[in-house]
Amino acid sequence: MDIKAPATIPYFLQEQIRELIVDGTIRPGQPLREQELEQRFGTSRSPIREALRLLELGGLVSHIQRKGFRVTLYTEAQIRHLYQLRAELEAYCFRQVAETADLSPLVAELRSYDDAIAASMAKRDIRASIAASREFYLAAARYTGNTPLVSMLSKLYEQVEPLRYLLAKRSMETNNIQSYTQGITQALSERNFDRAAELSRGYVVEVLPGILQAYHDAALQDAEDLAPRYGRA
Repeated sequence: MDIKAPATIPYFLQEQIRELIVDGTIRPGQPLREQELEQRFGTSRSPIREALRLLELGGLVSHIQRKGFRVTLYTEAQIRHLYQLRAELEAYCFRQVAETADLSPLVAELRSYDDAIAASMAKRDIRASIAASREFYLAAARYTGNTPLVSMLSKLYEQVEPLRYLLAKRSMETNNIQSYTQGITQALSERNFDRAAELSRGYVVEVLPGILQAYHDAALQDAEDLAPRYGRA
């Protein structure tokens, strides 16, 4: 069923289009045709264009002069760079919390997110699992009190969310994330910050090959043939 949105709510449209990108309805490199999006959401071109500009700021969408908007298509090197940056920023967070005397509130918060990860995986709820794991890592960033770090990590997670979704669709039943999240939580409870940082990096190293393969397979699909999937039926 098509979703109707007032023409004055570009942020609503941004979120709706973002969902189509994250869950793979609109594939990597696929054109985002404004006319088809207008038809789907029952709105005018101006808020659609503003929503696409907002998505461009977040990195999910790219604008090519005289060709319009497309879902960002990453090279293998770009994906590696994104995940290497993620690994280093997360490791930095876990080392920075060493400056805090009492880590018990953070440890309790991390355990609650780990429980949420377990519950979502049991239900095979991909979006909930991704959201819980994102909050797990952002909790440490917030605990440092470093606002620019939280902002940078949040934007990075937004960029890689379609990649994480692709991997989760393929391997949710074999996902080993909790061996890392539980290990990180235990390490922090023991104030073993180097161990927490090492585990954070280790998870990225483990999942990166699967992400690269899943993204490669998705990008091979013909974007032109998939275009009608997000238009009005």
